[in-house]
Amino acid sequence: MTASHMPDLSRLAGVATAAELAAAGMSRAQLRGLIRRGAWIRLAHGVFAPAGLVAAEATSPVGEHAVHAAAALAVNPGAVASHRSAALIHGLDMLGRRAERAETVTLTRPPGSTSRRVGRAGIRLHIAALPDGHVVDHRGVPVTSVARTVADLARAAPFPAGVVVADAALRTRQMSKADLDLCITDCARWPGIQAARRAAGFADARSESALESISRVAFHEHGLPPPDLQAWVGNEDEVIGRADFLWRAYRTVGEADGAIKYADPARAMAQLERDARLRAAGFEVVHFTWRDVTRSPGEVVAAVKAAFRRGLAQNRRPAPGGIRSGACPRT
Repeated sequence: MTASHMPDLSRLAGVATAAELAAAGMSRAQLRGLIRRGAWIRLAHGVFAPAGLVAAEATSPVGEHAVHAAAALAVNPGAVASHRSAALIHGLDMLGRRAERAETVTLTRPPGSTSRRVGRAGIRLHIAALPDGHVVDHRGVPVTSVARTVADLARAAPFPAGVVVADAALRTRQMSKADLDLCITDCARWPGIQAARRAAGFADARSESALESISRVAFHEHGLPPPDLQAWVGNEDEVIGRADFLWRAYRTVGEADGAIKYADPARAMAQLERDARLRAAGFEVVHFTWRDVTRSPGEVVAAVKAAFRRGLAQNRRPAPGGIRSGACPRT
C-alpha cells in the first residue's frame, strides 16, 4: 500500500478499524501480512494499530490505557473515555482496583445516539449527557474533562475516594474549584450529585498525596478539628520544618508516612532529628502510615487525641471550648 493510501492515523497510536483500513486501500491480505511481520498488531476484534506507535505509547500505564481507550472508541462512535479511564488518562490519583487490567475501558455515550451499542469484553459503557465543555481531546482520544471526571467518580464512589480524586485534580492544577462547581451545576439533577458536591466542598489542593487525603477524611469523620495543611512549624528562634498536619491550638503535628519516606536511611535519620527538635520546642508529633489510617483509623485518631492532651498539659494552653472526657470538639 502506498503512502497516499495509508489510513488516517489521527487517533492515538494510529488506531484504525478493519473497515477504515479497507477504505484507505489496505486489503485483508496486506493487513494479515503486516501482522505476521509484527509491523501491525490487533488490539481488539476488528481494531488494529502500527506496532511501533503502540510500543511508543505503552511505555507507561497511562499511555497503555490510552491506547486501549482509543481502540474501544474506534468501535463506539460518539462515545468518550470517562470515569476511571478518564482519570487514568489525566493522571489522577484514585482509590481501589489498582490491579484492574489496562484493557478494561470505561466509556460514556450520550443518550439517543444512533450508533448501536457494541457488546465487547473489557468495555464498560455509561449513557449520560455530554454538555459543551465536558469533553476534551487527549492526543486523538476524546475524554471527559478533569472536572467532569472528578464529578462522575465522586457521584458513585465512597466519600474518601471522591476526595482523593478531587484533591489530586486540584493539586496538579488541572482544574479549579470553580471548574468543579460549574460541572456539578450542569449535572445538578443527576444521581449521586450530592455526594459529588460533598467531596468538592471538602477537597483541598494542599493535600499532597492520596494518603494525606484519606487521613483528612478520617480526622473529619472521627470528629477531630480540621488541621492546617503543609504548615511551617517552629519556635521563637527557628523554623523547624513543614508539617503535613498541624493543630496549632493543641501544639500537635501529624505526619503521614508514605512508603518511600524512610526508604533512604539519611532521610529517616533527618526525620528523627526533626521530631526531636519539634518536641523540644513543645510540640507533640504523631506518625501514621497508609495501613494505620485505612485499617485502624480509630487508633490513629486516639493517638492524636492523646497528643492533644499532652500538648495542652505541657504548654498549659486551654483549647477553645476545652476537651471533656477525652473527646475532641466535633467540626
